Amino acid sequence: MSLAKIENHDHQQWASVADQAQSHIETRLFIDGDYCDAVDGGRFATINPANGETLAEMSEGMPEDIDWAVASARTAFRSGAWSRIAPRERMEILYAFAGLVDEHAEDLAVLETLDMGKPIGDVVAEDIPAVIDTIRFMAEGIDKIDGSVTNTDNDSLHMVIREPLGVVGCISPWNYPLLMATWKIAPALAAGNTVVLKPAEQAPMSCVRLAELFVRAGGPPGVFNVVNGMGETAGKALALHNDVAKLSFTGSTEVGKLILQYAGQSNMKRVALECGGKSPQIFMADLPDLEAAVDAAYNGVFANMGEVCSAGSRLLVERPIYDEFIGRFIADGKDAYVPGDPLDPSCNMGPLVDRGAQQRVLTMIEKGKQEGATLHFGGNAPHGLEHGAYVNPTLFGNVNNEMSIARNEIFGPVASVIPFDGPEEAIAIANDTIYGLAAGIWTKDINKAMRLVKNIEAGVVWVNSFEDGDMTQPFGGYKQSGHARDKCMDSLKSYTQGKSAWFRLASQ
Repeated sequence: MSLAKIENHDHQQWASVADQAQSHIETRLFIDGDYCDAVDGGRFATINPANGETLAEMSEGMPEDIDWAVASARTAFRSGAWSRIAPRERMEILYAFAGLVDEHAEDLAVLETLDMGKPIGDVVAEDIPAVIDTIRFMAEGIDKIDGSVTNTDNDSLHMVIREPLGVVGCISPWNYPLLMATWKIAPALAAGNTVVLKPAEQAPMSCVRLAELFVRAGGPPGVFNVVNGMGETAGKALALHNDVAKLSFTGSTEVGKLILQYAGQSNMKRVALECGGKSPQIFMADLPDLEAAVDAAYNGVFANMGEVCSAGSRLLVERPIYDEFIGRFIADGKDAYVPGDPLDPSCNMGPLVDRGAQQRVLTMIEKGKQEGATLHFGGNAPHGLEHGAYVNPTLFGNVNNEMSIARNEIFGPVASVIPFDGPEEAIAIANDTIYGLAAGIWTKDINKAMRLVKNIEAGVVWVNSFEDGDMTQPFGGYKQSGHARDKCMDSLKSYTQGKSAWFRLASQ
């Protein structure tokens, strides 16, 4: 059922859809154009974080399954069935693929909510539309990939040709299972590569359906494969594989560093990393609209349960407006997000992805208390939802940048407000981190804004907004947030390589 038909589903309808979906969850891998069991028959459980119940026992891919999937992808690439077809033909298949994602939006949305805990309203309004937009944007760019002819002497002709890389390995995270996977597979496929995707083991169910829909859209077998499994086995095997030309990874900085090592230990494959952040939002005393700024502050850290790489979790507030900012945040933000059943379209905060994530976030909150930060609200699990991995929205004030809650990526709904005096101190605090994914700046002074933009070490900077943008906007970071750029035409081109062809012509 398409997006247009499910926009007005109520809680009862989504509960019914969920019941039906759980009776026919696809648990197998997808290799060479069809579903298949893992070679050794291994299984792992995927859990509904809203109630702690097992959703399904998924096939657990191991290194031999990765070998099988990569071999299938390599054969498909070398056959030219995808890499050498006319650009417009590849474009039409990807358009059809996007259309099928829309057609099956109901199934995909409910799998996303059951597996990861994301509120169904967010999946329908934001995630699925963004998946469709990503596929269509990359499809539109296929015949825009151009080479060049350089200026040479009359006896030569020099061309630089853009070609696909070959087999691309993708390891996607659990916080946006479909969208983050699509940010990788769509440009890789559009460029003519073949793909092996290893989704996060915490939320694998929706991703395997993407590969099926790609084949149904006309994609050749072996071009898009999905191997579910653990990061330390299947993910590592993919990163070490000598027939993988590029590995694209989104996840923790710790694992990103391992991915770089695996590339060096194997075939020196290209690596694209997006490894999270601890993004600052800087609120200058002369900001143009305090209400809008505070709205952006709590939305920027509480949306998606705080499980967002670019979450604006460090709120740097200039001292003249500090007390007013805190007061407004408490008044407007305390009840803005209410934990509940993620299958209820009115719910805007679901559980964290699993119990481990819940305990990690609660432990970080306790550290914040112990280190002297002021807890203004939240700081615990909500009453009545003990069966799920929930954490209440939490606000700390009087934080300094040496505290654990200011330095570590919590990946939960925890906001830390840090006071500062003047632009220089704001820049120093903002940059005093190993991360550099994103930042927000709030000021009505264009000169001050440009000064901050130029000096803040982050790959994405918003001015008087936060988390805005479209498909033309590169998304990626500096420092240990990684170096990849998702979305945008540069992402598409990053899945190609240049070939220099020099022709010696006959003398005239």
